[in-house]
Amino acid sequence: MASLFITFEGVEGCGKSTQSRRLYRRLQKLAIPALLIHEPGITALGNKITRLLKWAKDINISPLSELMLFNASRAQLVTDVIEPALAEGKMVVCDRYADSTTAYQGYGRGLYLAVVTEVNHIATKGLVPDLTILLDVPAEKGLRRKKDETPDRFHIEKLDFHRRVREGFLKLAKAEPERWLVIDGTQSEEKIAGIIWEKVTELIRT
Repeated sequence: MASLFITFEGVEGCGKSTQSRRLYRRLQKLAIPALLIHEPGITALGNKITRLLKWAKDINISPLSELMLFNASRAQLVTDVIEPALAEGKMVVCDRYADSTTAYQGYGRGLYLAVVTEVNHIATKGLVPDLTILLDVPAEKGLRRKKDETPDRFHIEKLDFHRRVREGFLKLAKAEPERWLVIDGTQSEEKIAGIIWEKVTELIRT
């Protein structure tokens, strides 16, 4: 079986972390070699950058700096983790990837999309997922789901920011329908997991 690179995307509280874990566990039960990772983080550099990007309260981080920091973490992740795993024939399941940067720093923060796309391309070395799953929920609903969690720098942004991010994801999915699977994230966890598994098994068989 050939390796597959599957990413999960969506606004805050969309359920992507839950569904990525469910997919990973299902693959494990079937003894399919798989790796579950998330952005930013995983590598030593990524963990340090995560603390800056999500929890730093004593420094100002500009949108352009966010773009560069996320991609510094991503470049390390691609080189140290993703490429080796794919080379070994594993299925890599990643909670967020370059499309998140396009949605958040491009559509959300308002950076030029051409700049975001180019920086993403350099960091990923052109590595594009085989399948990107977008769990689409209204921004306000997603934020309500996260209300009991300690808010990070992105959670506390105004609702309009999160709405722009959602619109960005939908535009990205519309532009590449062959790569994206858009799922109504307001459905039950079980139903969403079933839709995802149906698509993944289709890819495994091909």
